[in-house]
Amino acid sequence: MAHTRPAPAQSVPVFRASDMVATDGANMGDTLSFAAELMLDDIYELQSGAAQARLSLLPLGPTRFRVADDTLISTPGAEIFLDSALMFMSPDGQTQEALLLVEVDDQGDVADIFLLPLAGLETKTEYRIVGIDTETAEQKFGQVACVSFTRGTHITLASGEQRLIEDLVVGDRVLTRDDGVQQIRWIGQSTVRAVGAFAPIVIEAGTLNNDQDLIVSPTHRLFIYQRSDEVGAGRSELLVQASHLVNGDTVRVQDGGFVDYFQLLFDSHQIIYAEGIAAESMLIDTRTRVVLPQDVSAAMGEVIPGHSDLPHAGLEVSESLLDRPDAAELLRKASAR
Repeated sequence: MAHTRPAPAQSVPVFRASDMVATDGANMGDTLSFAAELMLDDIYELQSGAAQARLSLLPLGPTRFRVADDTLISTPGAEIFLDSALMFMSPDGQTQEALLLVEVDDQGDVADIFLLPLAGLETKTEYRIVGIDTETAEQKFGQVACVSFTRGTHITLASGEQRLIEDLVVGDRVLTRDDGVQQIRWIGQSTVRAVGAFAPIVIEAGTLNNDQDLIVSPTHRLFIYQRSDEVGAGRSELLVQASHLVNGDTVRVQDGGFVDYFQLLFDSHQIIYAEGIAAESMLIDTRTRVVLPQDVSAAMGEVIPGHSDLPHAGLEVSESLLDRPDAAELLRKASAR
């Protein structure tokens, strides 16, 4: 059996549940709590001044996590459970989904609760709870965890052809950095509102030596080979999360409307080429496996060599090294062809 190692940490933007206070209903005056204590039709309001903070999670299972050392909220090492998915409705009839994450102490008691919005939440707006779902929260979190390309992205095939991702089919032969030519095992596709945790990141043409604009999901990691260590990572090969490069200019969040996301799965986690630069393919772990069709998941087995053994482990760059407005420019210069 293949040796398994922990998957990389995932950063998600959360509010403290205490930032949401019930203004009407059975729990009036109380802050947002876990599913067992919530009531449908209660109305909550996000408090003025509430701000999201980055919660960094290491997966221990489909609904279990440990807080990573680089988190900006919660306590490193604490255990967190995915409790439920909530559906809110605003006064204009729009619906917003959010996930509830519950931190527990050593005795298993609730220590803190966090809200991960899957769509934008505004302060001074009344949100009515119209759905409390404890059954499919892990599928929704799996969608957030999946690395995805957007419609219109050009992928490099074995022949050198640059083909639009929406035109790819299972079995197409794609050029990979580490394992030569590999066939696509599965292609996932979904259309979601481009807000909150699903708002894509635009990397303008040329920013990282990419041929055209590259638009990817926030947690998508790009592979950078540094010829000189410009960011102080201490190594030449790097995996850089797209959201960590946002500077509001050449790398920005594309918020609003809808976005078509595509996931490419190979027998192993691969580095492929999108718009001429290297980027990762889908990684199967306890978070993302739930999005696979049942037949595909069953065929791959419980432990998947090339995914479970994390061939690219240790290459991810911490956000602290990229917390500067010129990070993308430094990486472009470091990796100049």
